[in-house]
Amino acid sequence: MNQSIARFQDVHVHASAVRDWQQTYSQITAGSLQSSLTQLSSARCHLFREQINQRVVQHGEAPKGKVCFAVPIAAPGTLRMQGCEADDNSIFFLRGGEEFMFHMPIGMDMLSITFDDSLLDEALEGTAYAGDVRALLKQPVVSVPQRRLAECRGRLLAMFSEALLNADLGDTPDREQELEQAMLGELLSALSDPDCDRRQRHASSTHSFIVERCHRLTVEGTFNAPSVFELCERLQISRRTAQNSFRRVAETTPVHYLRSVRLNGVRRELMSTLASEQSIGDTASTWGFFHLSHFAADYQELFGELPSQTRRAAALRRLDS
Repeated sequence: MNQSIARFQDVHVHASAVRDWQQTYSQITAGSLQSSLTQLSSARCHLFREQINQRVVQHGEAPKGKVCFAVPIAAPGTLRMQGCEADDNSIFFLRGGEEFMFHMPIGMDMLSITFDDSLLDEALEGTAYAGDVRALLKQPVVSVPQRRLAECRGRLLAMFSEALLNADLGDTPDREQELEQAMLGELLSALSDPDCDRRQRHASSTHSFIVERCHRLTVEGTFNAPSVFELCERLQISRRTAQNSFRRVAETTPVHYLRSVRLNGVRRELMSTLASEQSIGDTASTWGFFHLSHFAADYQELFGELPSQTRRAAALRRLDS
């Protein structure tokens, strides 16, 4: 299996390093970012463990032709997947091509496993619990009994660690297939546990809908980024409802959250363009920042560096070469 182990000080570089995923990560809490990403991949399976010390919101699309499971290793706070509130007794699930938004708390540690969708169909075919598991996997969050999920988590981590240690010993298709089947089998065993509530439903909350709608409208608006007042008018909600929603979902204010999303947009553009192609001022105005001194101060507070200190595309290309 192919393997890589990396540490990052920037959430955008981290996000781009996750193989096959089309997604953006936005850092919401201020401070120096420290993260790690460990990946293993075979022809039909991709495993990755990521740990991030800041609050981050992920937005993107799951890889097409895949089924994607994620198991929290540590979640020191409330998290939300597709608007559904969850905790570390949950398994997350996405189907290939599905758009998603995931709010990660500070200090999140998660193991994600992506399989070819044919593997799931093969594993469920002819089993007595296929209908129950398929019904559970119609939703993005599945609660599993604490004891059973702890066992599942421990076995998955043990398999992951062993595969990392043995990755240089000469993998064969048989060994890779054995690991794929063992990982998928462990997940399906947890989901088919008799104590796992077959009738559970995790509805997306109104609070999450408001935050995610504001997030999307802000990203879509860029140059004419709507104010919180304008967003409230557009969604026909009160300022207090907006405040409560952002506090519940992201543990911050609407102003801070939406400004952070736009600052992350600026940072992504700076890192993907040459200084000769696009100035800092032009990039900032694209995302609705027209007072450069205020913008620079907000940028430095969130990322710990001035916009002029952010590595542009040429510098990043030299580091990769």
